[in-house]
Amino acid sequence: VQLVESGGGLVQAGESLRISCTVSGINFDEHAVGWLRQAPGKEREAISCINGRAGKTYYTDAAKGRFTISADSASNTVYLQMTNLQPEDTATYYCAAQGRYLYCSGYGSWRMYDYSGQGTQVTVSS
Repeated sequence: VQLVESGGGLVQAGESLRISCTVSGINFDEHAVGWLRQAPGKEREAISCINGRAGKTYYTDAAKGRFTISADSASNTVYLQMTNLQPEDTATYYCAAQGRYLYCSGYGSWRMYDYSGQGTQVTVSS
């Protein structure tokens, strides 16, 4: 299983950014893929998940209302569109996939994901 993130960078507060994740090695339609993030000195947190088969999306409070997860099954790519970014959103963002669980089960816990990528850095300046 390979997940490769891209699109991170430095933005100012209030700006938007879209990060991407290319997924290989799993059946994209049968596995849930999500986004996690980890800020320096903090625990990794799950923020969003998309159910591969139904395309249903889930968000934790950290992402609700500002972030949108989407997927393109033709290219096996998952996106996270982030709007109104704030300095507290500064973190390394990881794409992650579920293997043991289905349909974004327990999506709010990073421990429910079995595979993750190397991460892409998002820095928001004030």
